[in-house]
Amino acid sequence: MKVFKLLLLLVFLVACKDTSKNEDDSGRVTSINIHTIGDSTMANKPNPEENPERGWAQLLPEFLTNSATVFNHAVNGRSTRSFINEKRWDSVMKQLKKGDFVFIQFGHNDQKVNDPKRYTNPHTSYRNNLIKFVEESRSKGAMPVLFTSIVRRNFNADGTLVDTHGVYPMEVRLVAQDLDVPLIDLQYLTEQLEESYGAEGSKTLHLHYLPNAIPYYPEGKTDDTHLSVLGATEVAKLAVEELRKKVPSLGDYFK
Repeated sequence: MKVFKLLLLLVFLVACKDTSKNEDDSGRVTSINIHTIGDSTMANKPNPEENPERGWAQLLPEFLTNSATVFNHAVNGRSTRSFINEKRWDSVMKQLKKGDFVFIQFGHNDQKVNDPKRYTNPHTSYRNNLIKFVEESRSKGAMPVLFTSIVRRNFNADGTLVDTHGVYPMEVRLVAQDLDVPLIDLQYLTEQLEESYGAEGSKTLHLHYLPNAIPYYPEGKTDDTHLSVLGATEVAKLAVEELRKKVPSLGDYFK
C-alpha cells in the first residue's frame, strides 16, 4: 500500500512539473516558448503559397533553432485596446508559464482617432495598456520585450522618409525605461532599412503590384504599411540581431 501511495505521489509531481520549459539533469533550460502579441505587421498571414504578404513574426521561426517555439497571437487591425477588450490578452495569459517570453508591438491601430474601439491616447490608455502587458507577463514569470512599431513607407516628394507614428513609439521607449524592460527599437531600425533601399527600391519591402502581375492581386496592389516576404524577412532579421544584444538569454536559441 505504501509503495502504491509513493507511485501516486510520483505521478502527481511529474504532472505538476512546469511544462513551459524543458530542463536537463543539471537544471539548464533546453527549450523556450515565445509569445508574440501585436497587429498586422507582426501577424501570420493566410494562404502563404499564394499570398505574398507576411508579418515579421511569421518568419521569426526561420531564425530560431528547434528548441524555441513561437506562438504568434498578433492579429490584423488590433490595437492595445481591442486586443484587451476582445479577451485576446486573457487567452495569452492563460497560456503563459514561467520562463516564457512575450514580444509586444502595438501602435499602428492605436493611433486611429476615428475608431473608438481601437484608438488610445498615447500618454494615458496606450501607456497603461503596455504597462498591463508587462506587469501581467511578469506575474506569470514570463519575460516581456517591448518593440516600437515598424515604419510605414512614407517618402515625400524630396525623397525624405517621413514619420507617421507620432509620439506612440516614444511612449514605448518610456515604458521600457521606467519598467526596465528590454526594448527593440524597430521604428529606428526600419527607418534605416527603408532609407537603405531608397524611395523606389523600398517598394519591394511592401506590397506593390501592377494589375495582373500576380494572381493574388489581379487588380494590383499599393500598400506601404504591410510587408512582402522580403520585407518581413529583413525586419525579422533586424529584430533577431537586436535581441541577441538586448536579451542575451535568447542567444542559444538563434541559428
